[in-house]
Amino acid sequence: WVNRKFILKNLLNQSRKYSNSLFMNIEDVLLSHDIKPTLNRCEIMRVLLESDFPLSIKDFENTALGLDKSSIFRCLRLFAEHSLIHEIEDGSGALKYEFCHVEHTNEHTDLHPHFYCELCKRTICLTDIPIPNIKVTDGSIINSANFVLKGICSNCADNKNV
Repeated sequence: WVNRKFILKNLLNQSRKYSNSLFMNIEDVLLSHDIKPTLNRCEIMRVLLESDFPLSIKDFENTALGLDKSSIFRCLRLFAEHSLIHEIEDGSGALKYEFCHVEHTNEHTDLHPHFYCELCKRTICLTDIPIPNIKVTDGSIINSANFVLKGICSNCADNKNV
């Protein structure tokens, strides 16, 4: 526990650059979203910032320093409530989570499609492709969009000669 606490406290002092260097470190990221930077939250944030793809709770369990599932889930719920992360339903049966790469707003403005590989089960962000602006004519209000393409990623296709 002492070693974990030491490691996590050092995270507060480390510069972590991401997406156009909007923030300089993990503590600033959390504070900019009105989230108190506790050790657990900083560890979850570190894992999110270091990942190149959306993560499931199981992924967090495998990479976060000794955090249990309920602690991870509570952090992720708080982050989602403060528009710090996106929740993605990719059809795998488990929600995936990814960091929002825009300045703090009350709504997600960096929505993009995702690609789900049916072989390796990895979800890949397609950030260069915007989700189309869809308007409904009956007066309904759209709160979120889920655009997931499914198939075989290039890594699996190369390895399996598909």
